[in-house]
Amino acid sequence: MKTVLVPLANGSEELEAVTVLDILRRAGIETVSASLDGQPIRGSRGTMLIPDTSLDEALKRRFDMVVLPGGQPGTNNLKADTRIIKLVQRMAADDLFVCAVCAAPSVLAAAGLLDGKRATSFPGSLDAFPKVLRQSQAVVEDGKLITSRGPGTAMDFALTLVERLAGKAKRDEVEAGLVRA
Repeated sequence: MKTVLVPLANGSEELEAVTVLDILRRAGIETVSASLDGQPIRGSRGTMLIPDTSLDEALKRRFDMVVLPGGQPGTNNLKADTRIIKLVQRMAADDLFVCAVCAAPSVLAAAGLLDGKRATSFPGSLDAFPKVLRQSQAVVEDGKLITSRGPGTAMDFALTLVERLAGKAKRDEVEAGLVRA
């Protein structure tokens, strides 16, 4: 079974975090949420989220994918945590999926993973990183780096992650159950 880690920080965008967790779990993918300190987090809109575990505990395991939700100050809190920077660098070096939505692609850029790569983000989030080949699509894939624009694209982003981990048929099955059309 494929495994996914979703790190959560105070100020993470709850719509993005919960959408990713929900959609991946609907697909039967083992998905673990982990807060930086193991405590509940207050999302960017004030919603309290209770993580499955702490980041320190989660880092004892191997994951096939890491997904960073955006939001502020959540993105800045993730970016300031050296464990997160080392995690995304290690996963990229191991040719595993490294994914981020909204402002969180800036964490990947700060870690040096987006230089010369195509990526998208919340408008302005990548302005400080001129080496990123910025795109405007809802979801952008460059190898195993997958980025998305924001809360409004979270469902498309999560369904893309399902497809990469479990195939198109599983994505179609999950999407049909969501009654999007």
